[in-house]
Amino acid sequence: LRLVLAAGALCAAPAAAFIYHDYCVLGAGPSGLQAAYFLQRAGRDYLVFERSHAPGSFFAIYPRHRKLISINKRYTGKANGEFNLRHDWNSLLSHDPRLLFRRYSRQFFPHADAMVRYLEDFAALLELRVQYDTAVVHVTLDKDPQAWNGHYFVLTDQNRQHYKCSVLLVATGTWVPNVVNFPGSEYVEGYETVSINPEDFAGQTVLILGRGNSAFETAENILGVTNFIHMVSRSRVRLSWATHYVGDLRAINNGLLDTYQLKSLDGLLEGDLEDLAIVKDKKGKLHITLRFYLENRNTSAGVDSVTLPQDELDNFATRAPYDRVIRCLGWKFDFSIYNRSLRMMPGRGNKNKYPQIKPSHESRGTRGLFVLGTASHSIDFRKSAGGFIHGFRYTTRAVHRLLENRHHGVPWPSVLRPVTQLTAAIIKRVNEASGLYQMFGVLADVVLLRENATAFEYLEEYPVGILAELETQTGRSAPEGLFVVLMEYGRNFSGADKDVFYYNRAVGEAQHAWQSNFLHPVIYYYKRLPTEREMKLRPPDWPLPRPAAIHHIVEDFLTDWTAPNAHILPLRRFLENCLGTDLRSFFAESCFLFALTRQKLPPFCQQGYARTQGLAGSERLRRHAVAAGLLEDFAAADFSGDEFPSRDQLLKDHGGPVRPLQHLLNAKDE
Repeated sequence: LRLVLAAGALCAAPAAAFIYHDYCVLGAGPSGLQAAYFLQRAGRDYLVFERSHAPGSFFAIYPRHRKLISINKRYTGKANGEFNLRHDWNSLLSHDPRLLFRRYSRQFFPHADAMVRYLEDFAALLELRVQYDTAVVHVTLDKDPQAWNGHYFVLTDQNRQHYKCSVLLVATGTWVPNVVNFPGSEYVEGYETVSINPEDFAGQTVLILGRGNSAFETAENILGVTNFIHMVSRSRVRLSWATHYVGDLRAINNGLLDTYQLKSLDGLLEGDLEDLAIVKDKKGKLHITLRFYLENRNTSAGVDSVTLPQDELDNFATRAPYDRVIRCLGWKFDFSIYNRSLRMMPGRGNKNKYPQIKPSHESRGTRGLFVLGTASHSIDFRKSAGGFIHGFRYTTRAVHRLLENRHHGVPWPSVLRPVTQLTAAIIKRVNEASGLYQMFGVLADVVLLRENATAFEYLEEYPVGILAELETQTGRSAPEGLFVVLMEYGRNFSGADKDVFYYNRAVGEAQHAWQSNFLHPVIYYYKRLPTEREMKLRPPDWPLPRPAAIHHIVEDFLTDWTAPNAHILPLRRFLENCLGTDLRSFFAESCFLFALTRQKLPPFCQQGYARTQGLAGSERLRRHAVAAGLLEDFAAADFSGDEFPSRDQLLKDHGGPVRPLQHLLNAKDE
């Protein structure tokens, strides 16, 4: 009996050692807290693991010079909260108005400490379930056919405590410094450790490796105290106002471009960093040479025994020695904690710092593993804002909605409305929606047609990359066609080599809307849901396959698409052409006349007047309609004697045969 009990205890011990949660979230940065918020609001079983003692530990250190480049526009002239989020790049989504970032900083480019305070309050006020001081050091799979995805995720922390979860949400960001190894790279200081005191650089000559915002941020800090600064990188400088990508160089950091182009000693160079080599002389100066000069040589022998480029080319650009070399090459994802069974693979080319994921944010190698936040930026790298708070707060919500449908049978949120409200619904969204505006080309509103196009179902901010999977991913059907509403820049307007300030860069006439350059709404119409093959074969740089019809709403200087003639009328006519119906609104008098003179009433009359719905008429409203030319003033006309209008006069502006009396009596039923 003792042997049996002992054996049972041994078998039970491993199971008891695991702590189970449906959802495990790695990282309590902005994306991890955003995911936790949605899970908590849905009443799900989850836990967030954070290796530090507080949320947002990355922002406690970075950026090193403590100024964020995400804008904090506190005033827009509007009270619409959704619209204002278009210009608030720091707030996370929540129901609590106290948790808007404008309450934490008055600066347009806030101090990073304000972000740390904000994230601490976000986690505390919303009572999010975060387990601090827990570093997950290993993640593997445990196959189990009873699990949601056919396996559990097993997490092990620094104390050898084991956790099991059905879904793993990775929100750790990219925090491992990018390092390039070359001869002499041991003399290079990293962005993560270099001094931020400008006086430490007084009278020195500095070389910076890299050309992103961290490199220019470092240069900006020491620009006024150095002899000169040189910056070298593999690629040319990319200005965010030219590429329309917020991760490229922002104007707040580009002071060195002035001193370079205005010939004040500083300069930019292009070259492959792996071809470089650094040699240190007896005075501690650092000399730049090329790797092939050091072949079969001992770099420790000193600079005197090493061939330098200037020995052959006496005007070599970096012939002057440097006092310091600083590496500012950005960050990459930490793959080290994931077991090979998860098949977490880096992306290809310039996306190799991110894990490979699908447009749904799910790992390509493991079902049930989703990557959120900055680490998911491979989906829209250099295209949209998915790597930044003002972008991934919306993609995180989209992933949550996908999970709600997959594991809990909760369909994607939608509203069902009569087709007469379609124009107004689209106009409202393109003028207010922040998710469409920030995640242009990535998230879209989808309009599903219903009941022979007499109604529509409106889904907000769905990932266009998985449009072909819409029915399975959302729990909604699309049997009768659909519209997809996107925000886009002009096809050839963005790029590092583009002049975005040229004359006649903007379009103002509706007939030329397809040539719009600045961000503007684009509506795609499909008679059926595109297939996976059509998505793969879509034209280059197109977010979607070729539609049955497409409509551009002309760009607007104020990003206010409410002009009746330039914006609303062309959109309404496009929708009418696609649906083969009349989407205009009518007064009751017009609907009554249509009932007498037409075989079929317009949808507005069918869904309103014929069902005794709509606004009650009044003499004041009738006069307004007459003054606006919307109604004929029959009430004021003298129809005595021969002047009473004939049948032809009544049908003059409302062509069509007179309907039989029985049809008129059945108008309400129709």
